Amino acid sequence: MTSPVRPPKPSPGDRVAVVSPSSGLPGLFPLPYELGLERLREEYGLEPVEYPATRKMGSTPEERAADLHAAFADPDIKAVIASIGGDDQITVLPYLDRELFRANPKPFFGMSDNTNLLAFLHTCGIVGYHGCSVMCELGRPGAMHPQTAESLRAALFTSGPYELRPAERWRDVDRDWADPATFDAEPETRPGSGWTWVNPDRVVEGRSWGGCLEIVGWLLMADREVSHDLSVYDGGVLLLETSEDMPSAAEVYGTVRSMGERGLLQRFSALLMGRPKTWSLERRNSPEEGARYAAEQREAVLRAMRTYAPGATIVFDVDFGHTDPQLVIPYGGMVRVDGPARRITVMY
Repeated sequence: MTSPVRPPKPSPGDRVAVVSPSSGLPGLFPLPYELGLERLREEYGLEPVEYPATRKMGSTPEERAADLHAAFADPDIKAVIASIGGDDQITVLPYLDRELFRANPKPFFGMSDNTNLLAFLHTCGIVGYHGCSVMCELGRPGAMHPQTAESLRAALFTSGPYELRPAERWRDVDRDWADPATFDAEPETRPGSGWTWVNPDRVVEGRSWGGCLEIVGWLLMADREVSHDLSVYDGGVLLLETSEDMPSAAEVYGTVRSMGERGLLQRFSALLMGRPKTWSLERRNSPEEGARYAAEQREAVLRAMRTYAPGATIVFDVDFGHTDPQLVIPYGGMVRVDGPARRITVMY
């Protein structure tokens, strides 16, 4: 496989695109969005540039594709950041011009439904960045989580190794974005519980691929942005995490099992499984219910991995998904999983 392109990094003072390739939620919830833009300016020294569909609910796939084309083609734009995720970015993919992206590689930051675009950039040979949206991470009430802020700064402005650390404190409980009182103080967090390692008897160093499990499943069903030459994933590091939709353990098992049946799962030498979100505004689990949900998900993943990739190194509860903090992981870039030392290092 040809080595992917790592796009040049922005510098303080540069212009960065803020786009909504999925949902136009900035138009419905301006408070976290405007706070995120303010932090881009004041804490990172970057000048955000909006596009026609950034704040538009119900924009068409063609409109969102046009925004992405404009952002990547503009030589004055040095990075592209998603405002938030959604649930229909897969419909944008057919309208994207691969040659335009290949000719204008730029760092793209996003997660959740933005797994679609990260996977698209991967097939274009461009390294993306799984993590950080304007509304969720940059627009966090009170202040950004320090581990998120540090990871984003390193991913934006530096090149080289960056060691991930287990969250010292974390959360998955949200407050109402429509209520101004939400932004008066930082959200409550709880002590971190560290990572859980399986088969930590080796060092794996490979390129990452994956993302939000539900989106990966949709891409597989639509047969989009997954290479038919599975050897491109050999020795790689699989990233999987679940969203606030909180799929059941049976659904998680079914998706991971299907990846095994396709012959995909066994190509990867390591799996990083994001800490699952166990609470949402629609499903307000108690701490005990949340712990049971997380345990059932872990067992579902383990059951599939034991069948299809029993020797793979697995690390559970890595903070790169829908919980807070959110560490940025290069998508298609190098990740080193050092089992004996219990360390994970990414290459920004």
